[in-house]
Amino acid sequence: MYFEDFVVGYCFTTDRYLVPKDEIIDFARQWDPQPFHIDETVVDDYPYGGLIASGWHTLLISFRLMLETGKFKECSIGSPGMQELRWLLPVKPGDTLYNRARVDSAKQSKSKPDRGFVTVQYEVLNQKDQKVATYLITHMLRVRPN
Repeated sequence: MYFEDFVVGYCFTTDRYLVPKDEIIDFARQWDPQPFHIDETVVDDYPYGGLIASGWHTLLISFRLMLETGKFKECSIGSPGMQELRWLLPVKPGDTLYNRARVDSAKQSKSKPDRGFVTVQYEVLNQKDQKVATYLITHMLRVRPN
């Protein structure tokens, strides 16, 4: 796919990913070593009802699932950023996550006509179809070559 294929309103979903407990702990030990992510013996001291994944871990799972669709393989040239990141529900060991996405805007660059900017609203959902996170990201995409 290329910039032209991401028209406003275009929707897609990703495959699903089972989040294992050891991955939650390993990620958090390296990147977000807060007790409720790494130590099951203290989780009762927190309001989450058990061990939970780091929000950053959740976001990166979502991002990888998006890339694994293959939709951005030929066209992605990066991103100038994201907005409106919200972590809505904790992700627990054994949860299965997937993305639901919708293109909100698409605009071809005037100064660099070989690319365009597509803003996509992502919803990260669990196995109960509950939103665990949402974010809006702008993808910088190649225009289809002639």
